[in-house]
Amino acid sequence: MGHVEMGTVYLVGAGPGDPGLITLRGLECLRQADLVLYDGLVNPLLLRHARGRCERTARTTEGGGHVVPQSEINSRLIAAAREGLTVVRLKGGDPFIFGRGSEEAAALVEAGIPFEVIPGITAATAAGVYAGISLTHRDHTSAVAFITGHEMPGKPASAVDYGQLAAFPGTLVFYMGLHRVEAIVSALMAAGKSGTTPSCVISRATTPSQRTVSAPLANLPSAVREAGLHAPSLILVGECVAQRERLAWFEKRPLFGLTIGITRPEGQADGAIARCLSLGAQPVLLPTIRIRPIEDWSAVDAAIERIDQYDWLIFTSTNGVDAFLGRLWEQGRDARALSSTKLAAIGPATAESLERWRLRCDIVPEEFRAEALAAALKTIVKGKRVLWVRASRGRDVLPTELEAAGASVDQLVVYQNVDVAAYSAPEADMLDSGVVDWIALSSPSIARNLATLLNPAARSHLGTRTKLAAISPVTAEAAARVGLPIDAVATEYTWEGLFDAIVHAASGAAEA
Repeated sequence: MGHVEMGTVYLVGAGPGDPGLITLRGLECLRQADLVLYDGLVNPLLLRHARGRCERTARTTEGGGHVVPQSEINSRLIAAAREGLTVVRLKGGDPFIFGRGSEEAAALVEAGIPFEVIPGITAATAAGVYAGISLTHRDHTSAVAFITGHEMPGKPASAVDYGQLAAFPGTLVFYMGLHRVEAIVSALMAAGKSGTTPSCVISRATTPSQRTVSAPLANLPSAVREAGLHAPSLILVGECVAQRERLAWFEKRPLFGLTIGITRPEGQADGAIARCLSLGAQPVLLPTIRIRPIEDWSAVDAAIERIDQYDWLIFTSTNGVDAFLGRLWEQGRDARALSSTKLAAIGPATAESLERWRLRCDIVPEEFRAEALAAALKTIVKGKRVLWVRASRGRDVLPTELEAAGASVDQLVVYQNVDVAAYSAPEADMLDSGVVDWIALSSPSIARNLATLLNPAARSHLGTRTKLAAISPVTAEAAARVGLPIDAVATEYTWEGLFDAIVHAASGAAEA
């Protein structure tokens, strides 16, 4: 057996919850890793950037996952590196701030494993910012202390001196202290901290589930009990907490706290996920179709060989653009092969995909649907040869309309749409329990497929706890035909327009 070169372990801070808060270096490591061992507090959306195997290594029972002892995690890191793998240990927050990353680093040093530590945004700073609280302020405090809330005040050999903390001239931040908030507050006040000191608990910071409860220190335990907050949470104590009333921004986003089902196929949902998060909502991936490559490329290769015989090349999806032009490139050709062919796209997203291949569209209709594209083309295609690049299934509006206008239309399938047979247990449970507030439908086929995927329990929530938004009237009509009630329809037939429709409907419901 040949010598196996030692792999490297990267201890990466994933940040506090918002997937946009990972560092560029952390994301780079995640994309290169053969194996990702991630903590239970890591946002699963980050795993979409990983190409290697991902394993959950939760060290608590929070969320019902299997508990993995720290010693087992250390051994797993060492063994994988000795197999020559590039390993990312993805940790919530920062690896070295209450994250036991230093213990993992020490184990790697002892085993002779090369490693690198990539810092992350720790929960305290992120929670403060997302709650509108600056932990330091020149008018209030010039110091901040991070304290573990796991230690019980007053226990023998405690490393936490509550006398010093009570006198500390700055902001106190207790990590992991939600279940000990009464004991922590009692210890601080017994040591001389004023019961009127501004304080708060921030739960699930930087996520759409963030909740912040503020109260004078003496009243904080009762306020937290009444609110029913959940871990992970941080306790903040100090004058800076009073800033929240003026500076809170995250919780004011238009869809804050709502859960939005994204029905786009996996691998194409990045834009929708980003928009969802920017509006303050929690995206849930609910694809109803999967995109698969075709098995036989001979028809595509033949069309590429005679591409100069076509007057128009029509694209009706980003998938079609990438599949066709990707094949063109694999065949040793490039955009010059299309020099004598005009290009049409169904909408701006498809046109942008062409632009990424350095191709400009000749026609993009104002309404982003097949009927509008056909209307824009049929006055100029009489006697012309047209090639429609398409999926394995879809509506036949284009060939019907264009052939009636005198065009010769060839249809070229470049990718497959395959129905999702069933949702996995977590997604099905969310739908059945009605915790998904909105589901965004982006095509008639997606609407039809969703109808077959919903259980009776999930259907019972439609129109009440779970609402549906359609990207176009055509999609809304398809949904209605399969018994899905539509609560909002986009006026601009894009994902941006779809989110605008949800914002408008949600704001109207909130005002009502």
